[in-house]
Amino acid sequence: MAAVKYELIKTCGQTGARLGRVHTPHGSFDTPAFMPVGTQATVKGMSPAELKDVEAQIILSNTYHLYMRPGSDIVREAGGLHGFMGWDRPILTDSGGFQVFSLGGMRSIKEEGVTFKSHIDGSSHFISPERAIEIQNDLGADIIMAFDECIPYPCDYNYAKNSLERTSRWAKRCRDVHSDTERQSLFGIVQGGTFKDLRVQSANELLELDFPGYAIGGLSVGEPAAEMYDMLDVTVPLLPGDKPRYLMGVGSPDYLIEGSIRGIDMFDCVLPTRIGRNGTVMTGAGRIIIRDAKYARDYSPMDPECDCYACKNFTRSYIRHLIKAGEVLGIRLTTWHNLRFLLNLMKNVREAISEDRLGDFRNKFFSAFGYK
Repeated sequence: MAAVKYELIKTCGQTGARLGRVHTPHGSFDTPAFMPVGTQATVKGMSPAELKDVEAQIILSNTYHLYMRPGSDIVREAGGLHGFMGWDRPILTDSGGFQVFSLGGMRSIKEEGVTFKSHIDGSSHFISPERAIEIQNDLGADIIMAFDECIPYPCDYNYAKNSLERTSRWAKRCRDVHSDTERQSLFGIVQGGTFKDLRVQSANELLELDFPGYAIGGLSVGEPAAEMYDMLDVTVPLLPGDKPRYLMGVGSPDYLIEGSIRGIDMFDCVLPTRIGRNGTVMTGAGRIIIRDAKYARDYSPMDPECDCYACKNFTRSYIRHLIKAGEVLGIRLTTWHNLRFLLNLMKNVREAISEDRLGDFRNKFFSAFGYK
């Protein structure tokens, strides 16, 4: 029995987008879904109760960072991530591959795995596909990811081809050692850069391994949006219709809507929390930088259309003051709003799919937000 199952509820007659539900051992979540990122077993600035207040149904944590500290053995002894961080809803952990490969000159790739130096203290470590699964078994998330290489953009064709083929071999090794399939579902990750034939090759090789879900990795890493959409147009139709489809590392409103139109079910990104800490917020009329001087006497909410705690209780003037004064509450409120904004956006996307009008919703949202 697979720990995670996908239920298709409706297909949008206007766009072909999917309305669905993913069932996990810690409850179900509706799709298309945005997953807030809790890199180190916490979504920065937010408590679990506050995450529920903004209607987060599932969150993501990072294998690499939790392996580095506090250590996956400590998390396991605490009852896994759910017990450790006090979150009783679904959790997904990435494989740590993106972070390891982002270390550049601090890591060395071989068929056996990757040797790298800690970004914390420079100590040497080795992660193989088998070790990545062992760490994620300790963490205990409902959805875990196969160890893969996320190549840079741009990338040489031959390197991309060799990398995806190694990623396919690593995926098989991950599947072979992951045994607790009733507690955790292991997803494969399609790679191949921005080369259409390599995306097809990667998808076909992973389909042979029959994972309970599939992710698309290596996108939103610097390539133009049109190239990302081309890769999705090639890849998504190859993936099984009865399993979840996850686009990794994507969280801007345009990407969320366009990805949903192309049949993606799951997204994640640090965008809402990261820009919130920098004093930037998303509104129905586009982004605003709340710390700018022009908001010093603006006594309206950050977003008049938003129902979050921050927008219902505080003004742009007050939140700007908090940020300029270095008060932690300021960036907590901007983070709170940004998360609610994206989660509510996905709620509206699901409603539009159910009513066969996602294309119309896209056009109206893009016009108001300032997208072309």
